[in-house]
Amino acid sequence: MKTEAASLNALWANLIVEELVRSKVDYFCLSPGSRNSPLTVAIAYNKKNCRVIHYDERGTAFHALGYARATRRPAVLVCTSGTAVANFLPAVIEASMDMVPLIVLTADRPPELRHTGANQTIDQVKIFGSYTKWFFDLPCPDEKIAPEVVLTTIDQAVYRAIRAPAGPVHVNCMFREPLAPISTQKDFGRYLSSIMGWIDNHKPYTEYSSPCIRPHVDVVEHVTGILSNVDRGILVVGRLTSKKEREAAQKISQVLNWPTFADISSGLRLGVADDNVIVHFDQLLLSDEFVENCRPFSVVHFGGVPTSKRLLQLLEKGQPENYIMVAAHPFRHDPGHRVTMRLEADITEFCEELIAHLGKQKRTSWLDGFVARSQLIERILKEAIDTDDTLSEPAVARLISQHIHTGSGLFLASSMPIRDMDMYADPQGSSVTVGCNRGASGIDGTIASAAGFTHGLNKPVTLLIGDLAFLHDVNSLALLKSLAKPLITVVINNDGGALFSFLPIAQVKEVFEPFFGTPHGLSFDKATDMFGIDYYCPDSKESFITSYISAQKENRSAIIEIKSDRSKNFRIHQEIEKRIKSTLGNVL
Repeated sequence: MKTEAASLNALWANLIVEELVRSKVDYFCLSPGSRNSPLTVAIAYNKKNCRVIHYDERGTAFHALGYARATRRPAVLVCTSGTAVANFLPAVIEASMDMVPLIVLTADRPPELRHTGANQTIDQVKIFGSYTKWFFDLPCPDEKIAPEVVLTTIDQAVYRAIRAPAGPVHVNCMFREPLAPISTQKDFGRYLSSIMGWIDNHKPYTEYSSPCIRPHVDVVEHVTGILSNVDRGILVVGRLTSKKEREAAQKISQVLNWPTFADISSGLRLGVADDNVIVHFDQLLLSDEFVENCRPFSVVHFGGVPTSKRLLQLLEKGQPENYIMVAAHPFRHDPGHRVTMRLEADITEFCEELIAHLGKQKRTSWLDGFVARSQLIERILKEAIDTDDTLSEPAVARLISQHIHTGSGLFLASSMPIRDMDMYADPQGSSVTVGCNRGASGIDGTIASAAGFTHGLNKPVTLLIGDLAFLHDVNSLALLKSLAKPLITVVINNDGGALFSFLPIAQVKEVFEPFFGTPHGLSFDKATDMFGIDYYCPDSKESFITSYISAQKENRSAIIEIKSDRSKNFRIHQEIEKRIKSTLGNVL
């Protein structure tokens, strides 16, 4: 690192940026402003980092979230003081609830301007409340404060962000004027003399060793004793965070030989050959008779909370005697209050230990019954969707799963898109990396998140999104120009909020349409003109397949708009569910 700096503000900013880069945190997401000038200039001058600049702080924050979700490494958020900071809150909440690492650097006014009515000055101290894992109010640069303070503060921030459970941290950086890098002709050699060893090498000042959360042998033996005598067990797999976790969950599935209910976000549903994965468990639970006959005695749960509401209801009403949940964090992810044993352990290591103690269990008629009925539902979906020429919303989800390129990424918006993919995706489709914002499950920042996910994966990504979520984040289309790989956005435009049609409020006709359906009457072709993005608007299954294949082949970001009717979409979903219920009733 160079020791020259225009001012003490610039020097501290250089130390911050350099220490982050040395800690392998080198993706910076900035929004323009004045008070953050020292940080922005330090990032601009440091040639060892990658940066993206976006004018909307909310979109910038979700972009950072998407990148960190893909890489499991923190991205750095940088903004000016005032309400710019507040716009980071939605993404910080999502990162906190879904344990995604982020480092938030907010510029702030000096203490003498706080609570004085000074322009663009708000109370930024712990502004994100309990949603950050760690907060530090870094004072204004001062030669009376040793440079080691800056370095160890950043090292602690990085460690706290990535240490399980991962999450966002906040360093509030106060700066006095002058903010621009105008030289003060001051020599900082004496001030930096205590860290000359750090300056001359390329390592962080403080190197942290992450703890290993390994299950105790007594605990593994206790769990083995429980699982060795289970007649009716279910393996639930929620969102997993790594390839190792997915491989471990697959091995456990094969060893336990239980029905495996894998969420669409688990990575075990698309293009994964595992006979024990009950792909259509959600539709199986449409049948009240089936629910009565399939209540498990024991449940083992890895990863996050599943998307399927029917599965959550089964687990809550079924009252299994043993409900063992394993995750590398201490949080109570138990909305039904049914967990009887909560193990905080690395999922991969726990699975390895359990397999060594348990040994392969015999395949049972309990598993075979689930497999046969799930295959029956797959045949129903083939008949109801694949052989129908209608470009329905379930068909769009299914077609994407069938035609998305193997090895690419799939980002699913909240509300109907993730539910449709969870219910209707073709299990024989391509193997892809799935991302979604299911911590707080909001619709905000979805385009920005998908753009960050694309950059983090460094692979093409398909985003499936609804029209309201698209409108909510349309300005984040500006981020697509900075991507090295394309983001193909498939937007379902049904002129409003389709999910509400499935809720009881839909029966209150006098208020439903204006207050919940919220029709907008817009199409998105002009947005693509504004941001210079390819545009397709297919009106049939055949034209959708052609458009989607063409968009992937062109290797450019594109928007594929599907115009749909909410009422018709609701009827199609109901008809498929009715058909499934009827068929299941005949085989039970």
